[in-house]
Amino acid sequence: MRDAFRRALRDVLVLVGVVTVVGAVVGYLVSGTAGLWGALLAAAVTLVFSGSTVLAMLLTARSSVTAASGALVGTWITKMLLLIIAFGLLRDMDFYDRGTFLVAVLVGVLGAVLLDYRAVAGMRVPYTEPGAGDGAGR
Repeated sequence: MRDAFRRALRDVLVLVGVVTVVGAVVGYLVSGTAGLWGALLAAAVTLVFSGSTVLAMLLTARSSVTAASGALVGTWITKMLLLIIAFGLLRDMDFYDRGTFLVAVLVGVLGAVLLDYRAVAGMRVPYTEPGAGDGAGR
């Protein structure tokens, strides 16, 4: 299972790299420096939003389901708080192009969702915890 999470993390990092490079070039061509900043900020949001979930699952892959679920929920809450703070700080700033930012975030996050789906769909996950026994002999 750790291999699947490693593969998913690698895929997310490649996606963030592609969003960064392509978004920066297209953003710069469309909106100049503001478009470049919009794409770079979007790549950072994509990395935090998508990479943190996969990293949490990778780090807790050998833990119990309860520990992994706790890490996932904790990561999600932290991620939401960071995004709210970041969006609050960026709201009144004008150094970045909001259109470029929006498009690059959508491409990055939707791409990450598809990568996560592909990774999870290919996993073989047992329905019980290994070593839990089958209840025989009680």
